[in-house]
Formats: sequence, C-alpha cells, structure tokens
Amino acid sequence: MRTGNDIIDPWRERVEAADWDAIAAEVDDLGGAGLPRLLTDAETTEIRSLYRDEQLFRSTVDMARHRFGAGEYKYFHRPYPEPVERLEQALYPRLLPIARGWWQRLGRTAPWPDTLDEWLQMCHDAGQRRSTAILLKYGAGDWNALHRDLYGDLVFPLQVVINLNDPGVDHTGGEFLLVEQRPRAQSRGSSFTIDRGHGYLFTTRDRPVKSVRGWSVASMRHGVSPVRSGERHTLGLVFHDAA
Repeated sequence: MRTGNDIIDPWRERVEAADWDAIAAEVDDLGGAGLPRLLTDAETTEIRSLYRDEQLFRSTVDMARHRFGAGEYKYFHRPYPEPVERLEQALYPRLLPIARGWWQRLGRTAPWPDTLDEWLQMCHDAGQRRSTAILLKYGAGDWNALHRDLYGDLVFPLQVVINLNDPGVDHTGGEFLLVEQRPRAQSRGSSFTIDRGHGYLFTTRDRPVKSVRGWSVASMRHGVSPVRSGERHTLGLVFHDAA
C-alpha cells in the first residue's frame, strides 16, 4: 500500500513489470530484445507533439544533408520531459547488470557506476556534456542508414528506442534494423516491428558472442528501413552524453 509520501512513478512501474531474465537472454542471443509498453497512447501523442517546440531541443539534424539516410531528428535539451527522464532513470539499473556481465565475459573492467547520474557525471568530467535523448521523424521514403551512436570515448553498450506511432496504421515500412558482424563470418541482419509505446533494447557498439576460443567481440549497427507510407516518430534513449 502506498502512503501519502510515496511518489507514484508509472514509468518505473512499467519497467519493473518486464521479464528481465527473458529480456537479458534475448539480448544475449540476438543483440536486441523487445520491451513491454513503456508509454501510453496519450503519452506517445504528447511526445510527438513536442517536435514542433524548438525551445525543447539543442539541435536539429537533416539526415539527407549528412548522408545518414533521409528524415530528421532533434536532440532534447536538459532537463528532459518527465517521461523521458523517468524512463532513462528506471531503465539504467536494469540494463547495468547486462552491460557489466558482457564486459566480464570479455575480460574487460566495466566502468559504469551504480546510478545513471554518476555515470553522466563521468561523461561530463571527460568532456561529454551534450544531451543525447533523440526525437526522430520519418515521412514516406525516409530511412536511417546503419550506424552506431558513439559520441565520445565513454559509451554505454545498450540503448533503447520507443515507437510513438501505430505501425500499419500511421505508417507502413520503417522497420527497425539490427546488423551484427560476427567474428570471421558473414554479417547477420534482423528486422523488427515495434508496437506503439513499446520499446526495443539493442547493442550500441559491440557485444560478446561465444566462440571456439571463449568469447569474441561482435560489432553491431542499427538503422531503419524505408518508410513506405505515412509518418513514423521514434524516441531514442542513449545512456551516455556527447562530446
């Protein structure tokens, strides 16, 4: 039972309700894993509407201009809108054991502290001070080239995207793409349709894969297939700041 002093955090409750053992197993196997509904329909509509408010963002990127694909995205200023901040804070402690476990397998020292605030302070101390939460907008014909969101030397190995539209209703196409370069083998590609308000957890840069010699590093890239019709908005949560 909650007391009057308790703070109700629906975003943390949604994160905690997920089957994290199953999610960890799936991301170990594929490099990515589906997450449950993290935002309500009303929240996705509200976040989409923020795209028009330039005061909320520190910069806008035209993907075609930079040969990143086609479409547009914006980086939020801090402080983030409440759902964005609450979700990042709720997700980090659930992602942290996965990240640390990966680095242990690879014989690396995991640099990430127990809290997101401590980790972001480490980023800031290293000169990575620019916010990285992203709101992306795609129209018909837009797409996102395969890439990795590396903004400096300090990198968290997992990130999350949340679809803010109804696939098959608001847009067709625009599947999330994940490509893994396996050691001494051909690349493996996967595509995923993310339901409205649901998240997808995936590898930022590289991850451990089992090999005959123990554990090897597989490099990962992600992108978005061409949107065939309609409009697609995505919220991207990156757990390190940018130089």
